[in-house]
Amino acid sequence: MKYDVNLVLNNKEESYSFRDVAKQANGSAWLKSGKSVILATVVIDETEVVKDDFLPLTVQYIEKTYAAGKIPGGFFKRETKPSDFETLTSRIVDRSLRPLFPKGFGHPTQITIMVFSADSESDLQVLALNAASAALFTSDIDINTSVSAIRAAKVNDELVLNPTLSQMKEATLDLYLSGTKDDLLMIEMRTFGSEKVTVSDMVVDPMLDPTLSSTIVQSHISNAIPEDDLIKIFEQTQTALFTANKEYENTFTPLKKEVKPLDLKAHIINEAMRTYVKEHHIQDITDAMQQMAKSERSTALRQLRKKILSLKEEWNDVALEVELKDAIDSVKREEVRAQILEKRVRADGRALTQVRPISIDTNVLPNAHASCLFTRGQTQALVVLTMGGPKDAQMFESLTDTATQNENFMVHYNFPGFSVGEASPVMGTKRRELGHGNLAKRALEPCVNLDGQTVRLVSEILESNGSSSMATVCGGYMALKAADIQTSDTIAGIAMGMVSEGDKYAILSDIMGLEDHDGDMDFKVTGSKEGITAMQMDIKLGGISLDVLKEALYQAKEGRAHIIDIMLEAESNIEFNDGVLPATDIFHIDPSFIGEIIGQAGKTIREMIEKFEVAIDIDKKDGKVKITGKNKTGVSGAKEHIHTIVNAPKKEKIKYEVGGVYDGTVKRIVDFGAFVELPDGTDGLLHISKISDKRVEKVSDILSEGEKIRVEILEFKGNKISLGRE
Repeated sequence: MKYDVNLVLNNKEESYSFRDVAKQANGSAWLKSGKSVILATVVIDETEVVKDDFLPLTVQYIEKTYAAGKIPGGFFKRETKPSDFETLTSRIVDRSLRPLFPKGFGHPTQITIMVFSADSESDLQVLALNAASAALFTSDIDINTSVSAIRAAKVNDELVLNPTLSQMKEATLDLYLSGTKDDLLMIEMRTFGSEKVTVSDMVVDPMLDPTLSSTIVQSHISNAIPEDDLIKIFEQTQTALFTANKEYENTFTPLKKEVKPLDLKAHIINEAMRTYVKEHHIQDITDAMQQMAKSERSTALRQLRKKILSLKEEWNDVALEVELKDAIDSVKREEVRAQILEKRVRADGRALTQVRPISIDTNVLPNAHASCLFTRGQTQALVVLTMGGPKDAQMFESLTDTATQNENFMVHYNFPGFSVGEASPVMGTKRRELGHGNLAKRALEPCVNLDGQTVRLVSEILESNGSSSMATVCGGYMALKAADIQTSDTIAGIAMGMVSEGDKYAILSDIMGLEDHDGDMDFKVTGSKEGITAMQMDIKLGGISLDVLKEALYQAKEGRAHIIDIMLEAESNIEFNDGVLPATDIFHIDPSFIGEIIGQAGKTIREMIEKFEVAIDIDKKDGKVKITGKNKTGVSGAKEHIHTIVNAPKKEKIKYEVGGVYDGTVKRIVDFGAFVELPDGTDGLLHISKISDKRVEKVSDILSEGEKIRVEILEFKGNKISLGRE
């Protein structure tokens, strides 16, 4: 039997249809909003139960190009590997729905979301989560909580809930929240940089034209948002999110299928073993906790397990060894959390707000354009920057785009197994790597003013013990400065954590891997000393209050300020790779000089390009000059040459007439004649046939460059002057 429902929530109309299509799935939902149509399905394996303490959930968000009336580009005319947007959307849905499943749920579960139709204004990430949650809620799986998403944007300083894609193009803030009717589960946030018209003395080069010192120019601003402003937006958005989920549950509850009984994994701790470990080996547990690296800690706990088995021979059985491992892990987790909550001390001895030691080395790779080796505790990122031009941008096309887009700022994150002591081969880019690179890109992009350049940052994680994505943000910023790229502010990132039991909680700054694994929150915040540029939060305990969130934000601000001070000190000691680093200089001149810089038929500018090996772009309207070259020497030489032209005394223009006779200088000899510079700098052509009364076979036999000769104006051909020998 088919069920249809219509909902209008937060500027968005949604029509759901259940049990009409994909009826063999455990749950399905057909969602229509505007001209967008999405099908979400949920299927579980009812027989197989995965024994590991991990939820075997897979989410796939799939876009069909026919949904927007397109045929896939390239050689293969069918959809192939997922795009970055599809992968990131799959991660968002996974992270939002994973907390709903009960502990011990070990049945492999597949959630598939397919976009069958898409209009140019629909927010497909919001619709994808809402459809997947509706399919899961109304399925025969015993899950009775609705999760939905809401997006908030600041458009013209006004808060807009669930904005259209057109409105998002004007937004300065993008906030994506997911949660239930009671709790906030996940946050994705970013800000956008913008161009602001200002009066600036810094952009104009007074050496070129002192009269332009107050010229109106565009400057780049980062739009980092202060913590207090963000909290107010959270309050408004969270209220709308909670209200929407109540409406979803009230509407969908009568449509739920009959629940199927499923076996949960019997994950019961052997209390006898746990008591033994706690009474006789708590010091061994504490010593293992102090082994900060994941590989070292795992080795210490494995050796402890072998030690106990040698003492308790009756436990020397495969099944009992697994129970002993669980008992040791349980004691370890309890001890980690107790130290933090009761003693306010962490496993490595740090205070709750203390950041691990940081070292920064820039341009450690002599033949790369720029690089930074950023080390914080036992987390180390080598971030390498490469500069290019507009043609080096990454081309992409999303489902709702009308044309191909270009991405000229890229951040790629790689996490090899050796960084955590694992013997695993380096394979293709995983979802986690793509997500971490995207977070670092969102953090840094608002502060970068590329002005037509293309920049690629690659973060190679060499060692990891907590928050390698935030090391990528810090190292990425330093690599930008090591390439002498203009930024609007100093950006750093810090990972926050939390441990809570009952009414007690503790917020941790700069969490390490142990605290991430045994804690209740993973909260990454990036920004300047004044505000936040990007944020990502996942809650493991079912939700977080705004009071706790506010405390975490301000503690993160203190941590960022500490890191930024260290980065600023390192920035003052940067030595550029001048031999290999491409250089760019942008300045303004009086537009009336542009003709002289270009020269007749582009002669002057071509000579500069060839001599200094640079590219020169000139905006004829506002006099903006951009010089790009392989090194600073060529760029500065070209700039100085333009400076010479602009500051040279202006020759008074002469009104030439046919028949006039003037003294000139031979500037260039060609096969068909010679170009002669007239008194005011204007060039004319003395054709080979006009050089002498006799036939001339070779111009250079008669004239030489630099020679002074007397010429007559014969005729004007458009802007060209034809000369004869006097």
